[in-house]
Amino acid sequence: MMKHKDKIMTAVTAAVAVAVVICAIIIAARQLGVVEGYDFGAGAYYYADIPGFETLLNDEAYTTSVPLWVHIILFLGWGWLMWRLWSWVERKTG
Repeated sequence: MMKHKDKIMTAVTAAVAVAVVICAIIIAARQLGVVEGYDFGAGAYYYADIPGFETLLNDEAYTTSVPLWVHIILFLGWGWLMWRLWSWVERKTG
């Protein structure tokens, strides 16, 4: 027997799923995000397929005094924290 909160969450999940499918259909039908002039089909979304894309990259566009290894440690730490949070949420809800 479903609790009231479970029924609400099921309804919210279904509504979000329907909204995502509708948005995906609209995006595909209107071809939103496709770069005009680059007719690569699905590959239009991969930057590597755009001719001369490497010339658009500017290594000097982002500079920082923080070493790269600090960014990597922060990235991995954030991932670990999110994994711990997700594990905690699963224990509490399941």
